[in-house]
Amino acid sequence: MGVMATKERSSGAGDPARTLELLWRDGAAVPGGRRGPRPGLSVDAVVDAAIGLADEGGLDALTMRAVAQRLGVTPMTLYTYVPGKAELLDLMLDTVFLRMPRTSFAADEPWRARVTAVADGNRALYLRHPWLAELRVHRPPLGPGVMRKYEHELGAFEGLGLDDVAMDSALTYVLGFVQSAARAELDARAVDRESAMSDGEWWAAHEPLLARVFDGERFPLAARVGEASAVAYQGMYSPDHAYAFGLGRVLDGLGALIRSE
Repeated sequence: MGVMATKERSSGAGDPARTLELLWRDGAAVPGGRRGPRPGLSVDAVVDAAIGLADEGGLDALTMRAVAQRLGVTPMTLYTYVPGKAELLDLMLDTVFLRMPRTSFAADEPWRARVTAVADGNRALYLRHPWLAELRVHRPPLGPGVMRKYEHELGAFEGLGLDDVAMDSALTYVLGFVQSAARAELDARAVDRESAMSDGEWWAAHEPLLARVFDGERFPLAARVGEASAVAYQGMYSPDHAYAFGLGRVLDGLGALIRSE
């Protein structure tokens, strides 16, 4: 993938000063060129149109021309609101973070329940906006959505005896697991969609062939465990099981850290 293609799937690739100005605009239209703003159009409208396109077709469907067409304006008009696609991606990311539902944490709520709520909220966000899994977010835009999300999610680890660095690392650990699990789930959905077959249907169609070529005596563990798993998952893979099992082990690991502090 070339440099330009990489930039088009990365956060923090635009003009930093312009991006920050747009991120903290408080909902106002912020034209960026010499032409005046089109009545009824705003930065928020541009971002909403872009999110809609990405939700429907992924980042490949997101171009400045496509956004302009959805809004019924020319691409040149669009550039009076957003300098380019790099800045638009940052605005989209910050917007979905700002709008995501957040579960309030009760003071006496067990920490595992609080962290689970953070994980579940992020998993739901990825499944609602699959393009997020395509986006590289090594340098997140420091807008109100990113900051509010970070502030809220750190609250799941407050009062556990962790120092500030450990709190940040623990949150990063949880979010990294969720992102990985969400990518795997989205990949599985894409395979189902593209093949027009569920895992169960695929397995049923290929089981007779596998039975002819697979030697269970040569691979006894694979035969035993694979069969048990296929029955449990009703196919080769269960996103829900993989997420629940993995999150449980993440929480167990954090539990060991918390007890050691």
